[in-house]
Amino acid sequence: MNYFLTTPIYYVNANPHLGHAYSTIVADVMRRFHLLDGDECLLLTGTDEHGDKIVKAAEARGMLPKSFVDEMSGRFRDLWPTLDISVDRFIRTTDKNHKRSVQAFLQKVHDAGDIYFGEFGGHYCFGCERFYTEKELENGLCPQHLTRPEYIEEKNYFFRMSKYLPWLKEHMERHPDCIRPERYRKEAMAMVESGDLEDLCISRPKSRLTWGIDLPFDDGYVCYVWFDALINYISAIGWPGGGEFDVFWPGEHLVAKDILKPHAIFWPTMLKSAGLPVYRHLNVHGYWLSRDAKMSKSLGNVVSPLDMGRRYGNDAFRYFLLREMHFGSDANFGEDALVQRINADLANDLGNLFNRVLSMAARFLGSVVPPRGEMLPRDTAIADLAKESMENWAQLFRNVQFSQGLESLWVLVRALNKYTDSEAPWALHKAGETKRLGTVMQVLLTAMEKVALLCWPVMPKAATRMLEQLGSRTKPAKGTLAKVMASFAEYPPGTTLAPSSNLFPRQEAPVADAAPAGDASGKKGEHAAPDAGKKGGGQGASPHVVPPDSSGDGATVPVTIEDFKKLDIRIGTIRAAERHPKADRLLRMEIDFGEGRLRQILSGIAEHYDPKTLVGRQVCALLNLPPRKMRDLVSEGMVLTAEGEGGVRLLTVDGPVPDGGVVA
Repeated sequence: MNYFLTTPIYYVNANPHLGHAYSTIVADVMRRFHLLDGDECLLLTGTDEHGDKIVKAAEARGMLPKSFVDEMSGRFRDLWPTLDISVDRFIRTTDKNHKRSVQAFLQKVHDAGDIYFGEFGGHYCFGCERFYTEKELENGLCPQHLTRPEYIEEKNYFFRMSKYLPWLKEHMERHPDCIRPERYRKEAMAMVESGDLEDLCISRPKSRLTWGIDLPFDDGYVCYVWFDALINYISAIGWPGGGEFDVFWPGEHLVAKDILKPHAIFWPTMLKSAGLPVYRHLNVHGYWLSRDAKMSKSLGNVVSPLDMGRRYGNDAFRYFLLREMHFGSDANFGEDALVQRINADLANDLGNLFNRVLSMAARFLGSVVPPRGEMLPRDTAIADLAKESMENWAQLFRNVQFSQGLESLWVLVRALNKYTDSEAPWALHKAGETKRLGTVMQVLLTAMEKVALLCWPVMPKAATRMLEQLGSRTKPAKGTLAKVMASFAEYPPGTTLAPSSNLFPRQEAPVADAAPAGDASGKKGEHAAPDAGKKGGGQGASPHVVPPDSSGDGATVPVTIEDFKKLDIRIGTIRAAERHPKADRLLRMEIDFGEGRLRQILSGIAEHYDPKTLVGRQVCALLNLPPRKMRDLVSEGMVLTAEGEGGVRLLTVDGPVPDGGVVA
């Protein structure tokens, strides 16, 4: 199958930021996934370079528009390779071929009778470069920029968009997955059904704006920037004229939610008027927020993707973006949350797995893969889980559910760590059970190769290095996924392995954001998820008992007995447990501390425990912390946990203790 994917073309009136990077990284992940899945792939990105805002930005710099867009477009083009993004094609709307395609499209729609000349008065937002109706304004302000638009009356050309709205409504009903996630299709449908949509003004008089593409039927006007920009998706693959257009169209688009309307309403009606097929999917993602606000230069909360990639590595940064944001929803970006995710998922889970297994293979087997012996039920259970995890991962990635897909893969990663603990290769070696040791190492290495390959779309360099460390003959290439998912075959005996692995070193949280810890969305809050990257925890992070050889994190701070007496640590029984409805890493527990009521405590252990298995267990908790609200729920204490090779574990007692028993 041919797979054509586009990002938005980015407006070059300002430097690239995290939102641009996220869109393009997601597109790169989608391209790599579809390549593994056997598709012939073409990924398009580029820059949008016409309109009022470009002229104003160039004037502010004392530059001509063309010189300005040349410089700014180069910044976008140069950024993508530094983030390990592989782009097949980069388009600029100032390209001559694009201009010809836009004029051909305009002429085709004009010849169909769908463009007319008329006079119009409306509220014009220069930030959005579009007219708003009274109903669309919020308290008289532009809903995007929260500024008061200027009322402008002028003669312009209009596209008969209203003519195609009944068809568009029917199309969205017949193709329920044409816009993903579903809530954005419903939002687009609501726009169509509202009765507020009018014909689209598609020109600007040259008396007001000259920086644009001339209308082919009236050189006194230039094309509206959105009508011009959308056509890039087909001009980049040779329309009109066949060629790649006939091979790759229809494709699918990836956009942020703020440009839903142009892509869900304008673009399909334009294509219908021109007699062209509509895209397969419009994939819509949410905003990355900083301090709960959309990023903007004026608020001073813009995150530099290049800085994050340099500081933590591109693979870790890419993983965080895909894992932290549930595609379609908003997510908070916090450097403390990034560090926490790196330490918990990459260092503790994945990195620990690779280093443990390869180090044991070096000590016990001379870094040479042994033959596989008899597979016991607990070994085939790992093979079955690997198959299930991979199938879930693939289905979720196809449906742009990346966070859930990675979680499905991490179910396997965590299971492999637990399998290592339970099978204890060190004990098998000591007891001389070489055949059983060979089987256990075979199971681990076979599953680890699959994990490494499935990490490749998100973490290309790290995944390639993992495969190299495994001595794997599998290469990420077109169609590899089906071969790897097909079986749980014996890992080739005699393969030479790396003696160890240190792909994901633990990170320290930035000083400015060291406490309190972040919850699943990066939003700060007390009593939050365990923070494996911080020394000493701090109020708001679940404290850990850390082994003294754990990368230096066993450092202690002297305290007196009087300091310890200030801590009200008690034993309680969990009576109910469930996942937090708004934070995927938090569990909500109701715990009996013998107080005549149940305390609600939130804890970031959802990745380590099934809530159903916790009911009836006794835990230790620190109770004399002030109540804190976390994602609309109040936590009245902090359960204590310990962290080791097996992951995060709840602190408990070795026998029944009356609820409310004091730890002293």
